[in-house]
Amino acid sequence: MAKVALLIGVSEYEPGLSPLPNAVNDVEAMQRVLVNPEMGGFAEADVKVLKNPQRQEMENAIYELYANCQKDDLVLFYFSGHGVTVESGDFYFSTSITRKNQGKLIPTSAVAATNVHSWMNQSKSKRLVVILDCCFSGAFAKGLTVKDGGTVDLQQHLGGEGRAILTASTSTQYAFESDGLELSVYTHYLVEGIEKGAADIDGDGLIAVDELHRYAKSKVQEASPAMTPEFYPFKDGYRIFLAKSPKDDPSLKYRKEVERLNRAGRFTIPARRLLNSLRLTFNLTPDVADAIEAEVQQPYREYQRKLEEYEATLAETIESESSLSETTLKDLRDYQQHLGLRDEDVASIEARIIGQPKPTPLPEPIKQNQANQFEFDIVTVNVQGQPINRSRGRAEFFTESLGDGVVLEMVAIPGGQFLMGSPESEPERYASESPQHSVTIQPFFMGKFPVTQSQWKAVAALPKVSIDLNPDPSNFKGANRPVEQVSWDDAIEFCARLSKKTEKTYRLPSEAEWEYACRAGRTTPFYFGETITTDLANYQGTDWDYQGKVYPGNYAQGPKGEYREQTTDVGKFPANPFGLFDMHGNIWEWCLDEWHGNYNGAPKDGSTWLVDNDNQNRLLRGGSWDDLPRDCRSANRGYNARDIVNDSVGFRVVVFRGRT
Repeated sequence: MAKVALLIGVSEYEPGLSPLPNAVNDVEAMQRVLVNPEMGGFAEADVKVLKNPQRQEMENAIYELYANCQKDDLVLFYFSGHGVTVESGDFYFSTSITRKNQGKLIPTSAVAATNVHSWMNQSKSKRLVVILDCCFSGAFAKGLTVKDGGTVDLQQHLGGEGRAILTASTSTQYAFESDGLELSVYTHYLVEGIEKGAADIDGDGLIAVDELHRYAKSKVQEASPAMTPEFYPFKDGYRIFLAKSPKDDPSLKYRKEVERLNRAGRFTIPARRLLNSLRLTFNLTPDVADAIEAEVQQPYREYQRKLEEYEATLAETIESESSLSETTLKDLRDYQQHLGLRDEDVASIEARIIGQPKPTPLPEPIKQNQANQFEFDIVTVNVQGQPINRSRGRAEFFTESLGDGVVLEMVAIPGGQFLMGSPESEPERYASESPQHSVTIQPFFMGKFPVTQSQWKAVAALPKVSIDLNPDPSNFKGANRPVEQVSWDDAIEFCARLSKKTEKTYRLPSEAEWEYACRAGRTTPFYFGETITTDLANYQGTDWDYQGKVYPGNYAQGPKGEYREQTTDVGKFPANPFGLFDMHGNIWEWCLDEWHGNYNGAPKDGSTWLVDNDNQNRLLRGGSWDDLPRDCRSANRGYNARDIVNDSVGFRVVVFRGRT
């Protein structure tokens, strides 16, 4: 058995593609940790490095990598450089001679992923790892972003048995470089995870590819939240061991404690004193301990630096221009993308600087104007899950300040009439969704996103109304991830505290309001159309084998996808036509209603259905990260006891339009 690797970095390009100075540094760093006998354990002769290769040289090397490997070999292919897509959606690896003619790729100047796929399928090895530190649209030089955009189905191009594919970003994002780093951001943390042993998350002395990716992704998103590295395992590929770690190293033990106690780049006083004690216990010198803490806190400090840069730039821009031009607005959006910041990251900055009424519209990163509207993308797919229509939507909204720069965005939902429940012809429906019945809904406002952890923390700090609230209950930590592990009673207390603070009546939605808002005028199983994909929502996109029965990870004729095994930041996926995000998957959402086994006797005015005061079961809607696609349909209904907490259950709030 051998461990073989091909590392390719392309920094220099023909005119039309921007240079990537860090790409060559990336392969040198990867080579360093892979050949280290205490880390990767690859033989130096088995690690081939290509820097700025031409197409034929690169294609030959990739072919030979897979053609010459044996069954028990671990085969790693790493690429850092530009990725290019063409109109058909096919993906190409760039080379130093990659060119375009009138905006279209000259395919003979790049290496087609379909060829790589074929060679992988023909290889004898059953343990194949691919790491791509490139983007599939946004990482290209400015001006090429739109032309090179499009979704790349990595499972189509590079899928197969016993494989693992790690990517720096999704098909619509920049693969960010970062000031002060000599490597691309994603590779920097891949190398750090191996070199420091920090990616050995389970502490078994081995670093599996899924652990390496989880570590790198968490660090990347601390520094550049808009960047979302992804992991595509196939069969047992996620358990391929790529490196080892110093299992009992005191420095590694200390690092894990620093990671655990770190709170957004800071330590509480008790945490600081505990770390001081651990320094002595682990016999670490001050220099070593300080260096570990600095490395752990670096992404948080980088994030704060970017926020400060954006704020300074925005303030200077507003001061210098009495009326912001379209060109300036576009440049601000590009600058935000360059920094790797999401709309929600800069929202509080923009609210402070441009919060007062002005004769000009606000910058496009938050897509507001004087009429309190925002714009968003709407995607419709066919029965196979392929996008057939993309359009822009617009919705009214208002923001509720929760303190410390945290805001709650409430979207206007128009009144109307809809058919609640599912028809008998809908695939994989449940009997509880019958009978279909017409319901009339009055206008209201609904949370743009599920309540996030930062919003929960802000409201949990408000004076108690009835019960105590844990300010940090969630299992999957992240300020912009939905809060979970909150009971129905907890959600009711949240609404009570928020109502008292704002003097508005906030509450959970009724079940009818929730389904009406989710459908947004659509009668299909999902607001995207007849099916759903993991590019559109966060759910279990892989088959589930339970007690000998296989439950499919796809819906109807749609494709299978990935299983992220955790929540994702809110707003990552396309909105519905009303401008609401994450209505399918990510997190189940509490409703006010009691559970009823069907709709016989259900209200027709959209009101909450409360009949039995002893009924402790409350409604859940929307499905979650841990559910199959059938359970994420608009009509699907779930329930749980009102006092139960679960890491797949959260909520969002509503308020009547007349009270704003």
